Amino acid sequence: MRAYERLLHYITFLTPSDENCSETPSSKCQFALAEELARELRDLGVEDATSDEHCYVYGHLPATEGYEDCTPIGFIAHMDTVADFCDHVPNPQIIENYDGKAVALGESGLVLDPATFPHLEKFKGRTLITTDGTTILGADDKAGIAEIMTLVEELKDQPHGPISVGFTPDEEIGNGTAFFDVAGFGAKYAYTLDGDLENEIQYETFNAASAKVAVHGENVHPGSAKNAMLNASLIAMEFDALLPAAERAERTEGYEGFYHLTNMEGTVSDASLTYIIRDHDRSKLEHRLETMKQAAKFLNERYGEGRIELTLVDQYHNMAEVLKEHPETIEKAKAAIVAAGLEPNTAPVRGGTDGAVLSFKGLPCPNFGTGGNCFHGPYEHITVEGMDKAVEIMHNLVKEYMH
Repeated sequence: MRAYERLLHYITFLTPSDENCSETPSSKCQFALAEELARELRDLGVEDATSDEHCYVYGHLPATEGYEDCTPIGFIAHMDTVADFCDHVPNPQIIENYDGKAVALGESGLVLDPATFPHLEKFKGRTLITTDGTTILGADDKAGIAEIMTLVEELKDQPHGPISVGFTPDEEIGNGTAFFDVAGFGAKYAYTLDGDLENEIQYETFNAASAKVAVHGENVHPGSAKNAMLNASLIAMEFDALLPAAERAERTEGYEGFYHLTNMEGTVSDASLTYIIRDHDRSKLEHRLETMKQAAKFLNERYGEGRIELTLVDQYHNMAEVLKEHPETIEKAKAAIVAAGLEPNTAPVRGGTDGAVLSFKGLPCPNFGTGGNCFHGPYEHITVEGMDKAVEIMHNLVKEYMH
């Protein structure tokens, strides 16, 4: 079975994670896919495949005879999706021999246009899979799962060293590794399949933190509000205005970090702001956090102590700090991509992966592309050929670790 066929099956399982839930998994729906994947692994001959109480799926492929001393490696993908645009099962459009031009996404009124997404022109002649404009596709990261499963199936008839497979919940809300069993996984190195185009190998992520700003106002009748009312919503707006406007997510690229306001709510009495803060340079991230502290201090001095409550939470670090000590993980990945006839793209991840946290837990873990793009929204798409290449690259990587 080809990887895209598996993808079309897996996306029928709705698996949005819930950022408002502190349990793991954050949504019970993820168990259904976990159990399906564990069963499929066993059907493919992975005898020890299991799904545990926290919704992690593990399996091991013992080395074929003569390759027991090869470096044990692993492949990892996540089962959950973002919650936005996930109200119903996707209705994918499959466009054979794509002409490289704009594609209407069903009857939604949305258009997947090369003028906005120039990489689409490179997909001319491929089979393109899109949404109908009303949901995400779910290729993030069910494409990664499908590609790993296809690799497992194809390795049954090929020599290989020890290989571990893992599927995680809750990656989209930053909890994908909360209960990951690194020791039980048994790999020296691992690779997540959670990137964009198939020639990507990523080993630099953001350093990440989140911020919650709670604002407490004074609600006084507007007819007698002079010098008495403190409008929490307006003070919240002041807080945001104290942050550098040129350093918002929509105005940055490459190695530039940002402040990103993800949610705001407010009344006269109370308001709240939620941010994610990102930077590839750890010292620059610390500077951003200090800027937020200074903004809170300034407003508390203006309006009274306790009006602003700022809560900062460290999320993950740049995995490049770990991977620079294990250059072979990158060298072999690049060689695997070249062997597939592609030029490796090593651009930094403007985000994070399970691999960022796993690297700091003792499992160095770069990230491969899956062949898709525009994740987390209705413009999400992938190509059949890109998925096939991702499988080929994993095969090449397995061979690299057999040398």
